[in-house]
Amino acid sequence: MPDTGYLIAATVLCSVITWSLRALPFAVLAPLRAGRIVDYLGRHMPVGVMVILAAYTLRDIGPTQLWIIGPALAVTLGLHLWRHNAVLSILTGTAVHVALTTLAHA
Repeated sequence: MPDTGYLIAATVLCSVITWSLRALPFAVLAPLRAGRIVDYLGRHMPVGVMVILAAYTLRDIGPTQLWIIGPALAVTLGLHLWRHNAVLSILTGTAVHVALTTLAHA
């Protein structure tokens, strides 16, 4: 078994490395926050990520699933365009999808 000094040194070293790696992204991004690129990405990335996730989700659907996914997607999109609330539109679209899936398999 290693002696106490070795264990304390290893614990301190691991703590310093962990803290440094967690603080590094904040230190790197701090000067960039005032830049136009970060502002642009902050406004447009959420939409881009949602489009990619939607395309990935819908890539393998067949005609039998289209009547379930279609109305759920339409409700999600329509509610989001109307209310501009991502949480509300995603939760409502998910509820519509779950309800239609449950009815289809009942």
